[in-house]
Amino acid sequence: MSTFDYDLFVIGGGSGGVRAGRVAAETGARVALAEEFRMGGTCVIRGCVPKKLMVFASKFGPAVGEARDFGWEMGDGTFDWLAFRPKLHAELSRLENIYRTNLARPGTDIFDARAVIRDPHTVELSNGRSYTAKHILVATGGRPFIPDLPGAELGITSNEIFNLDHLPEKILIVGGGYIACEFACILNGLGVEVTQWHRGPQILRGFDDEVRGHIAEMMMAQGIDLRVGVSPEALEKAEGRVRALGTNEHKVMVDEVLWATGRAPNTEGIGLEDAGVELGRNREIVVDAYSQTSVPSIYAVGDVTDRIALTPVAIREGAAFVETVFKGNPTRPDHELVASAVFTQPEYGCVGLTEEEARAQEPVDVYVASFRPMQKSFIDRDEKALFKLIVSQQTQRVLGCHIVADGAGEMIQIAGVAVKMGATKSDFDAAVAVHPTMAEEIVLMKTPTRST
Repeated sequence: MSTFDYDLFVIGGGSGGVRAGRVAAETGARVALAEEFRMGGTCVIRGCVPKKLMVFASKFGPAVGEARDFGWEMGDGTFDWLAFRPKLHAELSRLENIYRTNLARPGTDIFDARAVIRDPHTVELSNGRSYTAKHILVATGGRPFIPDLPGAELGITSNEIFNLDHLPEKILIVGGGYIACEFACILNGLGVEVTQWHRGPQILRGFDDEVRGHIAEMMMAQGIDLRVGVSPEALEKAEGRVRALGTNEHKVMVDEVLWATGRAPNTEGIGLEDAGVELGRNREIVVDAYSQTSVPSIYAVGDVTDRIALTPVAIREGAAFVETVFKGNPTRPDHELVASAVFTQPEYGCVGLTEEEARAQEPVDVYVASFRPMQKSFIDRDEKALFKLIVSQQTQRVLGCHIVADGAGEMIQIAGVAVKMGATKSDFDAAVAVHPTMAEEIVLMKTPTRST
């Protein structure tokens, strides 16, 4: 009989931790999970889910004007944040309850407490109790990074944006990553006057350069005051509002400042270093291909490992951990060719290499189609869709697929299957177009735009 209280103790109730805990418990293992905040983690409570619901809400404002141009008679309408917010919170509570129920069903013990690792097999909870476990899984996710500058405390982060008592009339968003750009589009669509500062030369660093420029143009065309090459230097209270002072004499007076300057692995104060767990330069937990840390009994999955910070990836890592440790089937989570979406307006979906990455490794053909979709051209809107394929000249395999269009997140999921399977350009060409759709462009691009 085991001398441990549990076979597995999971720290963190986000998507990766809950999946690992539930599946391990279904094997008959004795499992416990501790979560100090709310079950569901960043994605469900203060990330993907509430953000996407706000994306939905934000599209109705611009749609009113488009509807009139299509012939509908209707007024401008106004967005009522105080009517939307309780429905948002009710949905998050519903999802949290599902997570909790599914985790408890196979017999997992759930502790609503903060957990700290005391040694390779011991976890101490904030309620004063301690438990031993044969294996410990850290799935504590990430947290927003706030820059160290005067008045930084006057700003909020994506953690707080969903709980505002009222929407600001004017907001400054600091950052150029996908979170910053998504919220710039969301709040602009809800009628907030948006200024965005980004210290780099272009938004969405790490994504395809051509796409980055395209999205920046679309955002500015919608009325977002996007300024690149600008860093904040200080925030200060002024006349009941916040004054932001930036480089190159930039300044703006706003009602709210949103820090969207990146995220950091959530490794502080949970006993990792005392237990001997190696941390990386960004204080992420260093793991091997099977999510095992430098301490054999301790594993880690999800954003806390700073591999690919996406919810579905954390879920796959959690499932692979159970296969490896509890099912005797060593399984590496697959981090190759992971599709993703950025919910700007229009959306951006991508899978595989950027043009820059592909050119650096081999000669490629690049196919690009940029056009006004039928729905937009009919009412004389300037919004353009962009479809892009990056193809190996030697093998003709599609190395990257990039889509900027309404519904790009939905399209890239399907395209991701083809790219993952190793589809070639001729495979795309052989598919008959579905007409009239935007997505048909992905199989109609016959001549390379450029070859490098």
